[in-house]
Amino acid sequence: MKLVFWLFILGCAWGGVALCDDASPELSTVTFVPQWIPQAQFAGYYVAAERGLYEHEGLRVQIVKGGPESPPSVLLAEGKAQFGTFFLSDAIRRRAKGVRLVNIAQVVQRSALVLIARKSSGINVPQDLQGKRVSLWGGEFEVQPKAFFSKYQLQVCTVPQGTTVNLFLRGGVDAASGMWYNEYHLVLNAGLDLDELTVFFLADHGLNFPEDGIYCQEETLRRQPDACAAFVRASLAGWEYAFQHPEEALTIVMKRADEAATGTNLSHQRWMLSRMQDIIVPGGGACPSGALREEDYQRVAEELRRNDLIDQVPAFTDFYRAQLRHD
Repeated sequence: MKLVFWLFILGCAWGGVALCDDASPELSTVTFVPQWIPQAQFAGYYVAAERGLYEHEGLRVQIVKGGPESPPSVLLAEGKAQFGTFFLSDAIRRRAKGVRLVNIAQVVQRSALVLIARKSSGINVPQDLQGKRVSLWGGEFEVQPKAFFSKYQLQVCTVPQGTTVNLFLRGGVDAASGMWYNEYHLVLNAGLDLDELTVFFLADHGLNFPEDGIYCQEETLRRQPDACAAFVRASLAGWEYAFQHPEEALTIVMKRADEAATGTNLSHQRWMLSRMQDIIVPGGGACPSGALREEDYQRVAEELRRNDLIDQVPAFTDFYRAQLRHD
């Protein structure tokens, strides 16, 4: 009888495991779109997907390729994606124009935007840009450089900049815009040595514009608050894991990049991941991971208003809806 009893208990245990598996909560399916093509700028999200961190939070996350053909603004507006990344300046501008975007986590804390110049052009300090030809990206990407020029009372000749730094490399302009994690490295790879360049990090000149944040539509946050919080927790955990295991993270990034045929290489992505750590976890640790400081928000919004890119500054409490993890 004892043997029968314990066989019964063991059978119940096995059956209980199977029953738990069958009755496990169904994952909530959501779609996420970064604002650009696959690269280490988004390593944390790819790692979170590959390592099962989203599933651990109860989410099944489909990551779609971003970029000009599928921008987050369009996919979120059409309901084809629940989450996306935007630069803070871009998101504020869209919110001011009536798009009900909300920031649920500010991932990047430090601006990576730089102006790159050749020392051979006589440029060593900001004042040396006076009267020089400087290429700028359009829209909100012009705001920081223009504020930089205004701060130092500079009159420069601005030239539209495309998707490459070729005009700068060919000597067509004296200085060019770039991201520290991307174009700056491409300039170095093109054969220019560091000691040949003068690089102005705009964040070091009182013009820190935090960049990539996680956004959703206001309606998504209202309808799926738990999914929003879960997505933020898993994404921040993905970034933490990526920085602790960079080679594994790079393997995951390169897999995504190769599938999208981006034409990048491991060396460039390794540089990008290191720089992403610098701007996501800047020295000092004054700001908690994923937090948006109101003073940073107001700085960016006021510069947008001063440059006539928005009429009014959206209320911070309407724009920022923190969904941060609690350890």
